[in-house]
Amino acid sequence: MANKKKSIIPTIILTVICILWLYPILLILLNSLKVESAITTSGVFSFPTAETWNGISNFIASVTQMDFLKSFWYSLVISVMSVVLILICCSMSAWYIVRVNGKFSKAFYYLCVFSMVVPFQMVMFTLAKTADTLKLNNPYNICIIYLGFGAGLAVFMFTGFVKGIPMEIEEAALIDGCSPFKVYTQVLIPILKPTIISTAILELMWVWNDYLLPTLVLDIKKYRTIPMAVQYFRGSFGHVQMGPMMASIMIDIIPIIIVYLVCQKYIIEGVVAGAVKG
Repeated sequence: MANKKKSIIPTIILTVICILWLYPILLILLNSLKVESAITTSGVFSFPTAETWNGISNFIASVTQMDFLKSFWYSLVISVMSVVLILICCSMSAWYIVRVNGKFSKAFYYLCVFSMVVPFQMVMFTLAKTADTLKLNNPYNICIIYLGFGAGLAVFMFTGFVKGIPMEIEEAALIDGCSPFKVYTQVLIPILKPTIISTAILELMWVWNDYLLPTLVLDIKKYRTIPMAVQYFRGSFGHVQMGPMMASIMIDIIPIIIVYLVCQKYIIEGVVAGAVKG
């Protein structure tokens, strides 16, 4: 009985926190279904009524006005290419760091970890200039920049997991005739599956929702990701089309929410495994 009473308080606290986190999403959803006048008045926190209900008109306006298919394509290309590049390069780097365990590998590891605490604002202007010089200012090359910013978390998680993999498994594979590349692809990758999935989801959520980096690097007249396109519902004299903007935000977050809900169990498994092992 005492244990049940002790568990009630954390349950209540976590429930309240969950409601607070979900409330903004619910608010955006409700307002995406209202007419413009209802959003800009005191009815912003109310449920849609027969007078304020606008159905899916805001979603249709959002898709047509912001050239949704092109923005969705750019967001998809940038997210997929960046995440794949991060997973491949960082898993290989973590394997090298753990197995070589020399001065260079240790220094490289600490540099990757240190990059997680460097504020983006410190490097953003230099980064924008460098991206223009190296021709990284398009959706197909910006993944290299995301690799640099995403490597810190990915290397940290992969390194923690690789430390828990017995060296004897790789030695047995080498004795059986596997090359280092086959050891990586056929032995290490299957073992790293939980961390790969969790890292992929965390990095995907970051890249998909990122607004600042694409805005600084890409040519906004040619390339607009979905977060960038949302800002273009602001008209002249500061007027904002709140209905279509709310609908576009929902369109932006729905795919990533679906991915998160489907794969959420792997996030916990991968984070715990990468942080505890070794």
